[in-house]
Amino acid sequence: MPDIHDLSATVLSAEIRGKRLSPVEIVDHYLDRIAARDAAVGGYVTVAADLAREQARKAERAVLSASDPDDLPPLTGVPVPVKDLTAVAGMPTRRGSATYRDDPPATQDDGVVLRLREAGAVIIGKTNTPEFGLAGYTESPVAPPARTPWDRTRSAGGSSGGAAAAVAAGLAPVAHGSDGGGSIRIPASACGVVGIKPTRGRVSNGPYGADLFGLATHGALARRVADAALLLDALAHTRPGDAAPVPTRGHRYATDAGRDPGRLRIAAHAGPASSGAEVHPDCRAAYEDAIGRLRDLGHVVEEVEPPVGGAFMDRFAVLWAATAAPLDAPDVTPLTAWLRDRGRSLGAADVVQALAGLQRLTRPVAALAEEYDAVLTPTLARPPAPIGHFHDQDPAENFARQCAFSPFASVSNVTGQPAVSLPAYWTAEGLPIGIMLAARHGAEPTLIALGARLEAAVDWPARTPPGWGTTHP
Repeated sequence: MPDIHDLSATVLSAEIRGKRLSPVEIVDHYLDRIAARDAAVGGYVTVAADLAREQARKAERAVLSASDPDDLPPLTGVPVPVKDLTAVAGMPTRRGSATYRDDPPATQDDGVVLRLREAGAVIIGKTNTPEFGLAGYTESPVAPPARTPWDRTRSAGGSSGGAAAAVAAGLAPVAHGSDGGGSIRIPASACGVVGIKPTRGRVSNGPYGADLFGLATHGALARRVADAALLLDALAHTRPGDAAPVPTRGHRYATDAGRDPGRLRIAAHAGPASSGAEVHPDCRAAYEDAIGRLRDLGHVVEEVEPPVGGAFMDRFAVLWAATAAPLDAPDVTPLTAWLRDRGRSLGAADVVQALAGLQRLTRPVAALAEEYDAVLTPTLARPPAPIGHFHDQDPAENFARQCAFSPFASVSNVTGQPAVSLPAYWTAEGLPIGIMLAARHGAEPTLIALGARLEAAVDWPARTPPGWGTTHP
């Protein structure tokens, strides 16, 4: 019989509804596994064992009293950790910063956490993130580095690095993440899991978060496409005051994982949007392998000229720095201080020109997505990076290395398109390499249906990192 952590979130939900597994049993299993293994991967910064068990007991009572199990919320009793940039009542929000290391627990939930609670999820803890989510790796002053379970000398990526590491190591069935420049898809690639960044406006940042150029959104990480879609169902919502709301209108993304996407036209290119970035042979091999697999599935894949060039990242860097400018935390990392200083040196004209330039540069990207059903690229230009590859450099070199490492993902943040990273390839050394599929606005159903078919062909859930089933890390 499989262990609880071998079961998908979708199966766990069915087992709970069928009264074959109890939420308390599931939460206890994950808490024990976290206690034994998390120190090796750095997935969590807060484990709320007492709160989680209290939620699990409440979920169990709901199951036992339900006259019809189908009436239960979709994530009833399923453990879901939340990234530590998002407030969860009863848990501290450290934001990866020493400034907030000793802050008291939050007194109220952020909007997406309320959605998770309404869906019946058990909020088991908070996952590791770099300071303020500003980096594409997860090494901060408040927690050990987040490491990919496939090679613990290497980074889990960021900024949702703890979430991806926890899912990949079997310390959570699914996890909440957020993505303002690749922060779900970067760690999804490094950790060999699925990461979905939805369409801009699909998931509200309200009532407390600002849209900040429309770049950032909440999303889902999971080992299986269907599980990521199930979590997206819980997260998707709009609120009054959202800058660009995209209502789901009752659609259930979990059903898309079982749907035939039909024969699709897919554009493909491996042209990075950062000058000087080179695609590593392993990432190129993953991209080419994906082309072959998609063609084997009956889709038409056409390689096209890259629609955006290296000037993109220069302009995106302006927004990256501008986002850091308002931070007034006194005790920050060198990278945060460097970005903040750069941001404060900008004038309004600099930011407006960068925004205008990005819109001009990415219009061809949006046009390509309208012409094709999906667009394939590598997720990253390089395999998972060694711990310290970014963090141990001076800030300017750190930043340059991040741009070279992830020159693809942030384009979708600027256009607002949905994008998914899929763990469709492993190197000869056993390192996961993600491929990325983007699509036109609102086309999450296409990406989910296509991703699920690719998952069935590759069978990546059958791959588990070293030590997955052993008693000790």
